[in-house]
Amino acid sequence: MHYVSTRGQAPALDFEATMLAGLARDGGLYVPERIPEMAPAEIAALAGAPYEEAALRVIAPFTGEAFGEAALSDMIERAYAGFRHEARAPLKQLAPNHFLLELFHGPTLAFKDFAMQLIGQLFQAALARRGERICIVGATSGDTGSAAIEAFRGLDNVDVFILFPEGRVSEVQRRQMTTPQEANVHALAIEGDFDAAQARVKDMFNDHAFRDAVGLAAVNSINWARVLAQTVYYVTAAASLGAPHRPVSFTVPTGNFGDVFAGYVAKRMGLPIDKLVVATNQNDILHRCLTTGRYEVEGVVPSISPSMDIQVSSNFERALFDVYDRDGAAVAQLMEEQKARGGFALSQGALARLREVFASGRASEEETRATIARTLEATGELLCPHSAVGVHVAEAARARDVPMVTLATAHPAKFPDAVEAATGVRPALPPSMANLYERPERATTVPDDLAAIQDLIRERLRR
Repeated sequence: MHYVSTRGQAPALDFEATMLAGLARDGGLYVPERIPEMAPAEIAALAGAPYEEAALRVIAPFTGEAFGEAALSDMIERAYAGFRHEARAPLKQLAPNHFLLELFHGPTLAFKDFAMQLIGQLFQAALARRGERICIVGATSGDTGSAAIEAFRGLDNVDVFILFPEGRVSEVQRRQMTTPQEANVHALAIEGDFDAAQARVKDMFNDHAFRDAVGLAAVNSINWARVLAQTVYYVTAAASLGAPHRPVSFTVPTGNFGDVFAGYVAKRMGLPIDKLVVATNQNDILHRCLTTGRYEVEGVVPSISPSMDIQVSSNFERALFDVYDRDGAAVAQLMEEQKARGGFALSQGALARLREVFASGRASEEETRATIARTLEATGELLCPHSAVGVHVAEAARARDVPMVTLATAHPAKFPDAVEAATGVRPALPPSMANLYERPERATTVPDDLAAIQDLIRERLRR
């Protein structure tokens, strides 16, 4: 199994090298040369199976010879052992043919734990075998950072630097990043929005001298292993609802397109997905693009669903690579237009192919609050603002004869102010985090300046 860059100029890599590299040397994102397929009988066999068994069956074909099956199975078991629900990703019914996929039972209360806990295990195994040390640098709109820190804190061969937009994450999200006291963890509050943080991380990867000097590695959703790990819960949810014998649709609250692209991978593997619905908040670049065919970057407007306050959706490039017939030069040209002009127009053929798979919708702030309140009253389920965006969009998109699954991406207690304002109910943190507000914080504010951030990383590493 080999992986190629979406921009066509970087060498193909095996799974382990792809995972450790993160971003390709030509600035592109790695994707598999081919998508392994699951036979209908293989999908049907996963109905009712433990989540770990499903994860092994989905992930193993993508890893090639990087890990033996027994070793991979052990890493998957360790990755999910700390989740608070035996099903790992349980389904709850909200209404006839509308289900909520709860993805917040991991250690940091967000869907990012499904990928990050596994990546932590995979990185440890690969680095131990190679005898190497790496420097992980990531950008977060709130949840990736805490999940990465939780996965890598205290490890001897990994340093973790997480950039988060100062003042634009919830207090719980911030404290999950700033309260760990391990010396290898560094929380950096950037004076800018998430798009600025993400751009600086990409700049560091494209500075090959810096990249090589510090042993840079990525755990953002630009890392293929992140997308792969998230593919599993689409398969388990669909199998529970009757796949492969009937189709299932999914609505995904997303800003960076990584989570919904994982659903696309599951569809390419043979999962009978009818619709993949992209749900956005008021920062609706993906919805506008799928509606109009133009990808136009606008300013980020802060919202009550801050993890989706994104205008540059990195993983969209992976979808573009497929709908442009895997033409790396065409994708590179689009990305250059975005960088130079702030946007680009899709060809009619590419737009039509995207619309064959993806639908979209948006939720305003008022609609998000109303959905939180209405869902609590009707079902007793308390939604985080991101999950509420998904439920609002799903209600308009779902069909009578096809089950709709909305991804609940975070625990409501990560956004207590927004949830309380909508419902009058302040969600409590789980017992394992009950003292989060009492823990001392440790963070560094940095300017939106590449050289300054690189200097800080070099200085911390020398210590």
